[in-house]
Amino acid sequence: MATKTTVNSGFELVKQLQRWSRINMRQETLFCTIDVMDLYTMVPQTKGVLSLKKILDHLQLKQIGGLKIETIIRLSRFVMQNNYFSYNGQFYHQIRGGAMGSPLTLTVANCYIFFYKQQIIKHINNSGGLYFRYIDDIFIAINWPARYLFKQINRWNHFDENIKLFENIGSTADFLDLHIENQDGQ
Repeated sequence: MATKTTVNSGFELVKQLQRWSRINMRQETLFCTIDVMDLYTMVPQTKGVLSLKKILDHLQLKQIGGLKIETIIRLSRFVMQNNYFSYNGQFYHQIRGGAMGSPLTLTVANCYIFFYKQQIIKHINNSGGLYFRYIDDIFIAINWPARYLFKQINRWNHFDENIKLFENIGSTADFLDLHIENQDGQ
């Protein structure tokens, strides 16, 4: 569902950026990288599992690997709500987000951010911009004034109290293993 807005390598992003640049690149084009802060530990457990269910329902799957979708959702809810850890000899129950390094946390976070980002993607695409995401990092190329882009990111930061975006905006960007520069529209 997210293949059109997700990259898995710098090479993929370069191909997409080159295609976009032929028509849209200008001298004033800005690059913006955004980090979704602490995504895995900030995803609300219940809403995260509900977003997983929403995606599975959309895909119209009845079962995966012999498990019914209802069972997968119940197990996911149980795992997300029963994470414990030890710190300085004390045991704690994690009440927000999921365990770092857990494959389930990665899946739930990806489902949750999928729905969060839809308004942002629509806004960027309607403005002729380029949007791609790699896990919890976002890359945008856009022909907006910097002040307007900052204002939009501030607005996006109010979509969901659990999601906080930290941006870098300019004519250069470091994203994945790339250093990207706008040199007079090239």
